[in-house]
Amino acid sequence: MLSKTPLNIDKLSSEDLDKQILRLGIIAELDAINLYEQLAAMTSNESIKKVLLDIASEEKTHVGEFQALLLKLDADQEKELVKGSKEVEELTKQ
Repeated sequence: MLSKTPLNIDKLSSEDLDKQILRLGIIAELDAINLYEQLAAMTSNESIKKVLLDIASEEKTHVGEFQALLLKLDADQEKELVKGSKEVEELTKQ
């Protein structure tokens, strides 16, 4: 994993551990997306580029899967996600 995330599992409840597992999964998938898209941008080989971008797209699906599970376990996360979406909508009105 390219990102480093400190995690002391001894101090977490099982519910919090599950949330952290999902968040770490999201981080790992985002790292993978960044890696594959950067590699695709570097290559001039269209076959390699196509495969890398396809894999990056699959990783984006994985982010969605982890996020869907996280939102089921963390009501505050869901509330803040909605709040953030509304803030962006308000800030980007033209």
